[in-house]
This record gives sequence, structure tokens and C-alpha cells, in this order.
Amino acid sequence: MSYTDIIAQADQTIGQNGNWDGISAESVARMRLQNRFKTGLDIAKYTAAIMRQDMAAYDADPANYTQSLGCWHGFIGQQKLISIKKHFGTTKSRYLYLSGWMIAALRSEFGPLPDQSMHEKTSVPALIEELYTFLRQADARELGMLFRDLDNARKAGDEVTAKQVQAKIDNYETHVVPIIADIDAGFGNAEATYLLAKKMIEAGACALQIENQVSDEKQCGHQDGKVTVPHEDFLAKIRAIRYAFMELGVEDGIIVARTDSLGAGLTKQIAYTREAGDIGDQYNSFLDCDEVDAGNIGHGDVLITRDGKLLKPKRLPSNLYQFRAGTGEDRCVLDCITSLQNGADLLWIETEKPHIGQIGGMVSRIREVIPNAKLVYNNSPSFNWTLNFRQQVFDAWTEAGKDVSAYDRAKLMSVDYDNSELAAEADERIRTFQRDAAREAGIFHHLITLPTYHTAALSTDNLAKEYFGEQGMLGYVKGVQRQEIRQGIACVKHQNMSGSDIGDDHKEYFAGEAALKAAGEHNTMNQFAA
Repeated sequence: MSYTDIIAQADQTIGQNGNWDGISAESVARMRLQNRFKTGLDIAKYTAAIMRQDMAAYDADPANYTQSLGCWHGFIGQQKLISIKKHFGTTKSRYLYLSGWMIAALRSEFGPLPDQSMHEKTSVPALIEELYTFLRQADARELGMLFRDLDNARKAGDEVTAKQVQAKIDNYETHVVPIIADIDAGFGNAEATYLLAKKMIEAGACALQIENQVSDEKQCGHQDGKVTVPHEDFLAKIRAIRYAFMELGVEDGIIVARTDSLGAGLTKQIAYTREAGDIGDQYNSFLDCDEVDAGNIGHGDVLITRDGKLLKPKRLPSNLYQFRAGTGEDRCVLDCITSLQNGADLLWIETEKPHIGQIGGMVSRIREVIPNAKLVYNNSPSFNWTLNFRQQVFDAWTEAGKDVSAYDRAKLMSVDYDNSELAAEADERIRTFQRDAAREAGIFHHLITLPTYHTAALSTDNLAKEYFGEQGMLGYVKGVQRQEIRQGIACVKHQNMSGSDIGDDHKEYFAGEAALKAAGEHNTMNQFAA
């Protein structure tokens, strides 16, 4: 409905109630537009449709890949989307990522924790709700400024400007975008996964990312000691999430199936096998086993049979079983195909380095079975991007016969190489990595899991160094406030950003001329009007 249609509808309702004379239809229309999404489920349904459209656009042309940054607080997510709209005029193809790592490190009541699913699982839907609360407030703030522009144009008798502003209101693009939310390994069994998934969806999540690690042994994807589960266990959790989506009416919700098999050398259990060649048997085929005979079976040995042979899987004192070395990629491919065949929509392959050839090689094998398979990929801060890409260029030059005698491969991170030809080529490869990987490795969505964790630390370090040093107050003014003014950062008017002007609007709606508003001439925020 257009702005004028909403006003007309509200006016009709007010007219049917004789004692509502103090209610303004236009004020009602403004409040409705500032609160477009009434519930988290409204958001989940809206954003799921956006993701499905974006996935179809990527299938048609890999140049249509999507991106996100991980955010650990609603304010951080809000500022990200405000910046995107300011710089690019649209939020199209830009999402939010909710990182379990950052919840563990920054949002747990236990204090900072490692990424091992030890944080309160309720903090995950709580952060989703918080992010969308801040994004909805960004809508209310920006629309409020448009309403002021409309009022000013009307007061000036400028009908042309008034019509232009009203067109902006009618065609307003929300800050609300899809969130890909990390449910870790499900925080328990399939029932626990289902219950948490419902809470996350009700909070607004349209896309849930789940990994195939053992829930009670879960590790960060970029650390050692990862333990995977048999496919049937993982598929039960994928089905649990799908049931949660469908129960809540989000029928096009997205499931991102993550495999950690590339870096996981252990499994907690031997898969159940019904017949030779089934998925359990394929999982067990990767176990590191010794052939034994009936005469040398030890007390307590666990045995399996294959092709008429008696095999003893290698079992560690932790009661975990070991996979054969070098099977990681094969296990990843099998994980991905199996997940897509059983209800997952997107894949996530956790790798140890950002290498397009490695990722693309696995995706090509997956696409032999599932032609439209596509990935969500973690452009992780756990990678040393500078060193990785300088080494990739070094190796490519070496293979091409180019002279690399001026470079020490092991020390390519050195500042001594920062202005070198090799460093320049590496930086160009980093710059185009997302575009190239979308085209060559099937990556639909690129995200950075922990960027705002690092930017918060970096900016705070820079401010502390200046403010507590000789620069004093100039350290803040020159490094922060003046930059906010010069770059048009909305937060320079922090009272406006916190909702002070929205509150003034409401005071006027509720109390009319008696409203005691904060935005008077003595408000120091007026110093930033220019």
C-alpha cells in the first residue's frame, strides 16, 4: 500500500470511532511504515524469499554472488547496513552473518569462551532478535527523516519536492536483510537442534548453518581435534531443521550444511551399516583399519568386516576412531552430496586455506552429481591472507619458470616485500578472490566470520594510543569525530541514532503542542547540522 492509501485506511478506522478525534491518520500511517515487520516470522519469510531469488540469480550468472560480514551486536549490524545503503544505494545481495564463535567469545554470560558450543544456546536467538531490532530501528530513523523532509516541503509550499519525498517513502528499501545464523552442531541431539532452530527462526533467521561435528566435542573449524559424526546422525539434524521451518510456515527456509571433514581426522562412532555400499558403509570405508584374523583378536577389540576380511579400526584412548590420512577431500565430497540429496540447500566446506583450485576441485566433483550445488564460504580471519596469497603467487611463478630468487617463501609476510611485484600480484588476487571463486568454485555467498571483532579491537587500539598519549583530546577529535563528519557517518549525531528524534515524534503524536521535545535549540547535536 502507498503512503496515501495507508493514511486513507487509518482515517476510515478513526472515523468509525467517534471518540478517537485526537488520533491523526497520517501519524498512524507513519508509525505503521516505521514498523513494517511485526514479528520475527514476518522477517524470516521475507528474507527467505530474498535468498531464494538471489540463489536463482546466481545459478543464472555467477557474477551475482552475495556477501556478508559477521556482527556480534545489533548496533554493529545496524551500522553495517546503514553504511551499505549510504555507499551503494541498496542492500541487494548483502546479508548479515551470525557467528557462533563471536557469541562464545563476546556474548556468553560465562565470559569469553572458545568456539566449542559451551555458551548458552539461548544467546543465539537472542542475538538474532537483537540484530533485527536494530535494523528495524534504522528503518524507523531513516523514514522519520523522510517524514520531516515531507513536512518541511509542505510548509514551504514546495509541491514538487513533496512529491519526490513521498515517492521515496512509497519505494523505501528496508535495512532488514537475510541473516545466515550459526547453530553450531545443534547443541545436542536432533530434538535439541529442532527446538533451538525454532527459536532462531521465530527470532527472524531464514538461513541456518549446521556442521557435521559431534555436538559435545565441537571445535572451531580452524582448530585441531575436530570429530565428525556418521551421515545418518547429521541428516537427522538437517531434517529436524526442515521440520522447524515448515512447522512455522517458513517453507522456503534455507539450510546450509557445513562439512568439517577436510580438517577432521576422527569420528566418535562407527556408522551403522545395513548393506554393502550404503552410506554407513561408505563412511566406515574411510576408517584407518588393520586386518586381523580370529587368532589375534585382543580383549575389548572392536571389529568390522569388509569384503570378507576382518578389520580392526584404530581406536584412541579417547574412544575415538581414526580416519585414514589423505581422505579428507573424498569425505567432504561425500558429505556434500549426501546433504544436498537429503534436504540441504547450500554447502559450507571449511578449508585450511583460501585456495580457489582446491575449493573448485571439490565443487566440480559434487556438481557431477548435483549440477546446481553452491557454497557459502568462510573468508576467514583465521587465514593469513597476505602470506597465503604471496605463497600462491610464489608457487605459480616457480611453476612457470619465473625467477623467484629475490624472495624467501617462508618469510613472504615480511614488510620488506610489501612494495614488491610479487606482493602486488598477491594483493590483486585477494581483491578479486570473491569474484573469481564465485565463477570458478561455485561460491554463492562470501562471508567474513569475525571482521567486526577485529575492527573493534583495531580501532580501540588506535584511539587508546592517541588519547592516552601526547595527542590527548585531539586523538579523539582528529581520529574519530572529524572523520565521522568528513565521511558522513550517521553516528556523529549519536542522539538521533539512539532514537531521540523518533521519541520526539511520538511525544508530538501523543501530546500535541504540550509535547516536551528534546530536539530544541539547546540540543548540542544541532552543532552537526552543517
